[in-house]
Amino acid sequence: MKTDLMKGKKGLVMGVANKDSIAWGMAKTLHDAGAEMAFTYQGEGFGRRVKPLAESIGADILIDCDVSKEDDLDNVFKVLEEEWGEIDFIIHAIAYSNKDELQGRYVDTTLDNFLTTMHISCYSFTSVMRRARKIMKSGASAVTLSYYGAEKVMPNYNIMGVAKAALEASVRYMAADLGPEGIRVNAISAGPMRTLAGAVIGGARTTFKYNKLVSPLRRHVEMEELAGTGLYMLSDLSGAVTGEVHYVDCGFKALGMPSHDALKEMADI
Repeated sequence: MKTDLMKGKKGLVMGVANKDSIAWGMAKTLHDAGAEMAFTYQGEGFGRRVKPLAESIGADILIDCDVSKEDDLDNVFKVLEEEWGEIDFIIHAIAYSNKDELQGRYVDTTLDNFLTTMHISCYSFTSVMRRARKIMKSGASAVTLSYYGAEKVMPNYNIMGVAKAALEASVRYMAADLGPEGIRVNAISAGPMRTLAGAVIGGARTTFKYNKLVSPLRRHVEMEELAGTGLYMLSDLSGAVTGEVHYVDCGFKALGMPSHDALKEMADI
């Protein structure tokens, strides 16, 4: 999507795991729209995946960051302030939970995994924005990623659903806090995608097939569609939009129950 919507804008992308990540899809589209970006990664393993991607779009600021460590986050924004002075946008696409607890029942969640999941998948966005706001321009925008499991029970989503619900509440509270500074905060709730993060949820393939079968558009979300939504949310086109959870799910959220035809086909899932 070639456009000049983001020409002259600079921002931070957090959470690229590989070339199939939603965050990377957004980054490519923002680059095509003229944006300049910095990237964070966690550890050498992810660094080896992220660096070639970042280099392919001319990004030369890459920072190792574990969002559960306050010193790492301090360093990220120290580097950005030294290199750029100010930034225009943030993409937060970070979540984590023990995959062994992303199956079965939520009631079996352990305290340790509850705290870890809430810290990384929810609080990290607040922790990022507390630092980012100091160098974000008036008119800047931040977006994080959520999922319908924050609003309704989804099989095996468990503690991640609770964390995403808290994340969506955080979006609203931060939108209220930072709005007077001219900073917008929103979330994109994406339909199921074939990503590294989505694959760890128990029964992911069945959920993927079910969404295609029953959603009004009868198909899956495409990466380009999510990336385009990110471009809208982070550009001046959405200048009056803040505190929102924007669904990009082929209409799945609109349903109360599947159509009768879809119900007849479910035996094949």
